[in-house]
Amino acid sequence: MAEATVLATHPSSTAMERDARQIHDDKPISAGNIAIGVVIGRTSEFFDFFVFGLGCVLVFPRLVFSFAPDPVTATLYSFAIFSLAFLARPVGSFVFMWIDRTYGRGTKLTTAMLILGGSTASIAFLPGYESIGMWSVALLALFRLGQGFALGGAWDGLASLLAINAPANRKGFYAMIPQLGAPFGFALASVLFGYFVVNVSDADFLDWGWRYPFFVAFAINVVALFARLRIVASHEFGAALESHELEARPIAEMLRVHGLDVVIGAFAPLASFAMFHLVTIFPLSWVTLFGGQSAGAFLFVQVVGAAVGFVTIVLSGLLADRLGRQRQLLIGAVIIAIFSFTAPFLLDAGSAGQAAFIILGFAILGLSFGQASGSVSSRFSQAYRYTGSALTSDLAWLIGAGFAPLVALGLASNFGIIFIGGYLISGAICTILALLLSRKLDVVEMPVRR
Repeated sequence: MAEATVLATHPSSTAMERDARQIHDDKPISAGNIAIGVVIGRTSEFFDFFVFGLGCVLVFPRLVFSFAPDPVTATLYSFAIFSLAFLARPVGSFVFMWIDRTYGRGTKLTTAMLILGGSTASIAFLPGYESIGMWSVALLALFRLGQGFALGGAWDGLASLLAINAPANRKGFYAMIPQLGAPFGFALASVLFGYFVVNVSDADFLDWGWRYPFFVAFAINVVALFARLRIVASHEFGAALESHELEARPIAEMLRVHGLDVVIGAFAPLASFAMFHLVTIFPLSWVTLFGGQSAGAFLFVQVVGAAVGFVTIVLSGLLADRLGRQRQLLIGAVIIAIFSFTAPFLLDAGSAGQAAFIILGFAILGLSFGQASGSVSSRFSQAYRYTGSALTSDLAWLIGAGFAPLVALGLASNFGIIFIGGYLISGAICTILALLLSRKLDVVEMPVRR
């Protein structure tokens, strides 16, 4: 009743979306076009987050946390701010699910992407601690919370739409397509930062050079928004919405029905999500603080690693269609557990070992991360799959990746680099246990044939 009242007093984009679908009813959107829209959207999200993550290593410790007693402590402060977005993301999902149900998917996406892009672009104007004192820290935290809150609303259902349109024997291949946004976003952010690190003086970089990637983020978000809205206004999306495949439901209602499935889904991809920032953000901090390499040189090594990760993400889709998605994720967790025993020694073995850590780490990450999204989404009933997948993704990123750079650098700097191996293997164990529990529940709930 309340929602009906709101709809009566406020213009809803739902009606406009229906009109747009009628206009484009004779122009069907192919699976290829959906895939392009998904990749563009995910690239923009990952670019925003990686630009901030790289800034936490290269900029904020000196600009915002210059009062810290040493560079390691300053970087730890930066990583604490980095984690705020992952705390805000589930809150964003709660709020934007209501906007989705009340005003439509188009309004939800437009609002979320403008907040995401605006928060990222606002960081480009951030004064340092020397100019405004602790207000610099407060503003950085506010903008980071804005990024996380908005990302909770950026869940558009396009990955699910892609899965709906996937042939039965290629579900794994289509599942990996949204994950390609991660290496694209990371490589683009690394190239931009690397260019300014290498080509301008340190003083100029700290004064104005670092700000350009944050400006670029807003432009990328605008392009991504239009790419996504075009698909949201398509007949295919409307059909899936009308059949409840992509319907937003109240989160509390979904948790009453699928609370255990959310918990399992949050822990199932933990191995790949824990490793995610341990091959992207954390190693740059370790190398610049303790490893003796220049940031510019190491950034371009990471770009090569991202290219390797792109290839293995694609490979994960091919393997998953032969092995099954959950089995592929289980194998990936075992490989990550094995890698955890060698990772610390590679990072501590000079430039050659660090390059090997990045290349090998991205290769392993791609095999696991390629199938990490929605790995147990089949456990959600059709009516709750969209909302359940969104909240599960939020919690998985929070538990698995949100505190990874902070914890890894804290452990490594205080107790030794060997402790990052323990952090990785704990994530692998969580993934293995969650997948085994999911399989056990599948067997228990399977109807008995007579």
